[in-house]
Amino acid sequence: MKLNFLYSNIQADVAAIEEELRVAVKSEQAPLIEEAALELLAAGGKRVRPIFVCLTARLGQFEWNQVEQAAVAVELIHMASIVHDDVVDDADMRRGRPTIKSKWGNHVAMYTGDFLFAKSLEYMTKIPNPQAHQVLSNVTVELAVGEIEQLRAKYDFDQNVRTYLRRIKRKTALLIAASCELGGIVAQLESKWHRKLFLFGYYVGMSFQITDDILDFTGSEKTLGKPAGEDLRQGNITLPVFFAMEDKAFKEKLSKITDETSKEEMQSFIAAIKSSGAIAKSEVIAESYLQKAIAILDEFPPSKELKPLKQIVQFLDKRKY
Repeated sequence: MKLNFLYSNIQADVAAIEEELRVAVKSEQAPLIEEAALELLAAGGKRVRPIFVCLTARLGQFEWNQVEQAAVAVELIHMASIVHDDVVDDADMRRGRPTIKSKWGNHVAMYTGDFLFAKSLEYMTKIPNPQAHQVLSNVTVELAVGEIEQLRAKYDFDQNVRTYLRRIKRKTALLIAASCELGGIVAQLESKWHRKLFLFGYYVGMSFQITDDILDFTGSEKTLGKPAGEDLRQGNITLPVFFAMEDKAFKEKLSKITDETSKEEMQSFIAAIKSSGAIAKSEVIAESYLQKAIAILDEFPPSKELKPLKQIVQFLDKRKY
């Protein structure tokens, strides 16, 4: 999914951030970690978070250097969380490529994740605004809590939807929210506006993760870069599963899933979830979050710089991968 076509000026920004990310992961002291981090960068990614930093900064007055530092910092945090996630999930593939964990083992993967987190802190120190530091430190703590919550909730088919929503808030939505707010902070917007940007990003992030969870059942292995239904096989109970489990008999069958469940068995579960109406119900929830995000933008004074943000929301509403 490429977002940079939505706004011509953003193409140069993303290219500059991509180059700075390559600079950020260099390490003469730990060449193996550098190699692993470069491998992760080569796998690509949506770069949603840096793009939001760039676009929200354009709502005010900014210095590009500070925007770039913030954008690189949030993407490094995201990259670090991916590396750690793959260790926890014992994942061998991501975006159709071998994970760091599968190529170099858990130890290298964990140290690579730690290295990326540390580098994000280094970049944030270049932004002379304590509020920006506070925003990113808070969300990093929440991200870690979200990871623990997900680990604790694996294969718990009796958890409730509120637990799921709180988990995806911490794992996904808050970092996107922080990315939007950081853009507003470095652009020197009034506090009330960058707080609204945080809320905008939160709504977008919630929808983004719910859509990812839907695509885990509706996407192909080629587009997902992993087998369909893999999140469920790993014990992660997502919104479509909650809706499907309204059928008590089906919930009983689902509760037998383990990481040893065969691909053929998973296909039958996926088919049942898709035919249950759970996908359509989940899409309604994802759409409702995007509508809330648009409503936040409508509170801002009219500006041409709001257009690409609204375009992104519309694009996310229709994404298929």
